Amino acid sequence: MVQTETSRAGRQKLVKKAEVILEGAMQEFLAHGYAATSMDRIAAAAGVSKATVYSHFQDKEGLFTTLIQRLAQERYRTIFDPQHPQSLQGEPRIVLRRLATEILDNSIEDQQFHDFMRIIVGESGRFPQLARIYVQNLAKPVIEILGQYLASHSELKLPDPEAAVRVFIGTLVYCVIFQELLHGKKILPMERERLIETLIHLIVPENL
Repeated sequence: MVQTETSRAGRQKLVKKAEVILEGAMQEFLAHGYAATSMDRIAAAAGVSKATVYSHFQDKEGLFTTLIQRLAQERYRTIFDPQHPQSLQGEPRIVLRRLATEILDNSIEDQQFHDFMRIIVGESGRFPQLARIYVQNLAKPVIEILGQYLASHSELKLPDPEAAVRVFIGTLVYCVIFQELLHGKKILPMERERLIETLIHLIVPENL
């Protein structure tokens, strides 16, 4: 019993230490970008030794990968909550409106997300594997599950549900990048409701 409690306490300590390292890494990546961030910087920001960082994460890419996976999982849960499978139940018009609203709300209002996306896009040329991890963990599952949902609604008469999903999700992602990351909202503003309504109109017939 004592050994079990000791082991549990040890695991909790390791988890807590890993969290501290991840927080320090996020701070450094956002401040300096991926290429300019070193394991020394991360260790200093986390207040631990470099050896401790390496004991938890094999290298800088492993650290960044963990951060991407965490961010992707958080974003995925805001769109499709595994605790509420009914999130994709209901009429397509209602479901698509809710998803579009949540995607835009969560993406536009989170400055840390904007900064992190800048790093992923900015470093994708030199480090394409980093961008692939984000696509694999967020874009792919969202497109697949929403594609299955649209395919299950034959009344929509969509010739290619997957392509329709890519238009839907791609437009929302482009909106966030164009309006926020590229600072285009003052030059070419677009009302959120206008965008969402147009996207729904492209997928759901007027009589549904």
